[in-house]
Amino acid sequence: MKYVLMFVETEEFAQRLEAMGEPEQRAAYEAVGRWFAENADKITHHAHLAPVHTATTVRLGQAEPVVTDGPFVEGKEVVSGFAEVEVADLDEALRLARSWPACPVVEIRPVS
Repeated sequence: MKYVLMFVETEEFAQRLEAMGEPEQRAAYEAVGRWFAENADKITHHAHLAPVHTATTVRLGQAEPVVTDGPFVEGKEVVSGFAEVEVADLDEALRLARSWPACPVVEIRPVS
């Protein structure tokens, strides 16, 4: 089965990462790199998204679609990246998500 793991940053996580010194930040990014390397046999595609301030949102449902700069979604969490994985079942996808070393939220969705 294919799933997408969406890595969600919270404001608190982003602030902690920003407050880290260079060695701590490097170690955090190296942990992410190791996670991708350790799970490379299951990952079919992945990407880190550009910062949230680069987003453009199109809201449909009005007479004319409304286009705005930024995500402007409700809430204080943003998807910062994703990985598409091919695994046996949801349990295996959950094991991968539980081992993610970075963002504090991982949303898992099946690919249809």
